[in-house]
Amino acid sequence: MEELPIGRRVAYWRGRRKMSQQVFADRLGKSKSWVDKVERGVRRLDKFSVLYEIADILQVDVQLLLGKDPERRTDALNCIDQVEVEEIRAALERYDSMSAYFDAAPYPPPLADMRKAVNHAWLTYQYGRYGMLTRALPKLLRDAQAADAGYGGDDAREAAHLLGQVYQIASSVLRKLGECDLAWLAADRSMAVAQRADDPLLAGIATTRVCNALVAMGRPRPALELNVTIANRLAPGGANDASPERLSVYGMLLLQGAMAAARIGDSATVDDLINGAREAATLLGSDQNHYWTSFGPTNLELHRAAAAVELGDGGRAVEVHQLHIQEPAFNALLPERRAHHLLDIARGFAQMGDVANAGEMLLRGDRLAPSEIRCRPIAHEVMSDILRRTRGAPPSPIAELAEHMGVGV
Repeated sequence: MEELPIGRRVAYWRGRRKMSQQVFADRLGKSKSWVDKVERGVRRLDKFSVLYEIADILQVDVQLLLGKDPERRTDALNCIDQVEVEEIRAALERYDSMSAYFDAAPYPPPLADMRKAVNHAWLTYQYGRYGMLTRALPKLLRDAQAADAGYGGDDAREAAHLLGQVYQIASSVLRKLGECDLAWLAADRSMAVAQRADDPLLAGIATTRVCNALVAMGRPRPALELNVTIANRLAPGGANDASPERLSVYGMLLLQGAMAAARIGDSATVDDLINGAREAATLLGSDQNHYWTSFGPTNLELHRAAAAVELGDGGRAVEVHQLHIQEPAFNALLPERRAHHLLDIARGFAQMGDVANAGEMLLRGDRLAPSEIRCRPIAHEVMSDILRRTRGAPPSPIAELAEHMGVGV
């Protein structure tokens, strides 16, 4: 990367952020032709003010655009920075189990310690503390890989189970923060490890992580097909029990299938899959967190609203939010789930042209889990839309949040 011309580096990161030249030009306040000339090296980037603005829009350290090693941001309390990305990438590039096949594996960490660390990582994710999590992930990945490579016998299955969970955690947070290729890699690893853990439900929930990454990469159709295929394999009935764990994983497969169908624009399939998930949620009876799914009747309605947003029906999403999500049950969910939903409803209000309520939803989400609002690319898009469509100066709380997010008009 450091050997590429600066224009090629801009093109690379624009592609990583899934932006067309036109979208990138609009956010930068330039023409598409200007962007094309910069990326082809016809036009020089010799103004630091423009370079910093480009880095802000692409959400990368300006040092990366200059071909230098990134510097760790001092304000990265809530957000990931490129130092963490590269450390996580390096951890994912390790193949300890293959090395152990030929040589003695390094002494693995105690499984009891690994269990505590993995549980803590899940809670860190579900509380929306992404900066803390991404700083801890490289070591957690290395420790989990060492445990998977170093244990045999009955312990080998548990070590594989823990590693599969760590890959899922990594995939989930990387996808939220826009690192879709790494999210897919980690999710794919989690599916492979789940087979060695001999846990069909772990494999099922790993499937949702793979499919989420596929959707984020613009591949919703294979994501839909995979979610439904594995859901049918795990469906309660016949030889399969109807345990709370199975109902939760099965229900989440259907809900994630619905989200993929929404991205395609297939509203009939969305309704079918959500109705199937509703049956599982009814049997489950309450909001629970088996396999870290947060599955239950309330999360079902959150996904119904999210699917409506993906279908472009912001009014329907707001209606679900106002009529079908009960406040006591909603408030009992973990912060990531609630802030994620409020971001979805902000998008719904924005689709309706109600930028005031869209901004209020972002503010509420920021109070719950700042990283969910300040660090996610989709939240930056919503804030940009709010600022662009607000007449006059935005209200001071919105202006302050936009400044924290690094989003300008």
